[in-house]
Amino acid sequence: MSQPTDPQYNTGDAYTRDVNGRLVDIENGSSARDRAVPENAPRPLRLKDRVVRITWGWFPCTMSTGGLANLLNQQPYTFTGLKTIGKIFFILNIIIFLTFTALITARFAMKPRAFPTSLHHPSESFFFGAFWVSIALILTGAQSYGGPETGEWFTTAMRVVFWIYYACEMVVAVVQYHIIFETERLDISEALPGWILPAYPFLVTGMLAAKVAGSQPQWSAVQIIVAGLMGQGLGWMLALFIYAVYLSRLIQHRLPDAYKRPAMFIAVGPTAFTCGGLIALGTQAKSALPDDFLNTPSIPAGELWSGMSVAAGLFIWLMAIWFSGLSALSVLRAARKMEFSLSWWALVFPNVGLALASVNVGNTLSSRGIKIFVSALTVVLVIVWFICATLHIRAIIRRDLLAFGKDLDVEYVNKQHDIKMAEKQRD
Repeated sequence: MSQPTDPQYNTGDAYTRDVNGRLVDIENGSSARDRAVPENAPRPLRLKDRVVRITWGWFPCTMSTGGLANLLNQQPYTFTGLKTIGKIFFILNIIIFLTFTALITARFAMKPRAFPTSLHHPSESFFFGAFWVSIALILTGAQSYGGPETGEWFTTAMRVVFWIYYACEMVVAVVQYHIIFETERLDISEALPGWILPAYPFLVTGMLAAKVAGSQPQWSAVQIIVAGLMGQGLGWMLALFIYAVYLSRLIQHRLPDAYKRPAMFIAVGPTAFTCGGLIALGTQAKSALPDDFLNTPSIPAGELWSGMSVAAGLFIWLMAIWFSGLSALSVLRAARKMEFSLSWWALVFPNVGLALASVNVGNTLSSRGIKIFVSALTVVLVIVWFICATLHIRAIIRRDLLAFGKDLDVEYVNKQHDIKMAEKQRD
């Protein structure tokens, strides 16, 4: 629709006149407002001003990118060049992850006392788990794309890195929830699946363990498979507790505001990654567990483990689809009111988990229909990834992100640094 040109047109909230007297749609982004009324334009932002606004909430982007890289590697139907596309996503994810890590390190170097606050403030703290999930997805991709191309040194390195990561995620899950429980009082009416994110590193441990165990000697593979099952169990149980809180909120209160609704998809991940992780671990256990495992030579432990894993995975697979459908309907109902925010990346990474789980289900059941579903879902997720990436870049350019008053509560978190510095100087 063209802009009104009638001289008698009454300019209201949607239009104003620029310095040349022409009507400009001021609701069409901040850049249009700035051109129309240059004296009201915000002051130029220095690089430093933008860097201090990078939060843990940016790492769902790397979760999505890394997840897609792994999904493309496990497609049931492939074509020439698909693996190359997956490698491109994998390398791109490493670049983005290192960039975000460098930027958030610079932020806390400039405001070091904001770091503790970022680990418990509700708007930012839960996304600290996304940082660790991104590492797990990079390790999974490294095993998928690098393992077949390297030698024994890589097998040993992945074994060492797996155990280091396992120890780190345990510390994160315990310490961060303790900090949140001790310092915050969260309102149940605002509960979101994002509260699960500190446990998310364990939710992807099953798939990581299965991938790493596949190239290990038997003694190491057994240890990693057992650890993967225990870690997956911890992540799943913590997620179940948060599920109860989240569903109570949906029953007793309104649905989240429009801009928060993409985050509803985070609820898909725990069930999806647990389903996929259990089946993947069962597949590896079938070939890795020795005949005398648990001192029961009369029982084929590997076969039994595999069968139980498939049954357990199938038992919860539809729950992931249910959460995905519920979230999709809620998002579509509010689509006209939605503007891009970092929560949009939740449209990708939890559904990547659903696709990965469906790959394992389809392969186990030899189901052509499920495999076709996975291929179709992958195409949709790639398209959504490009949409989110485009809108993310656009938001940065238009200063809808990394600008004064645009990033949720980051001003408050950073201000804690100034307050603590002032208190220290008084002392």
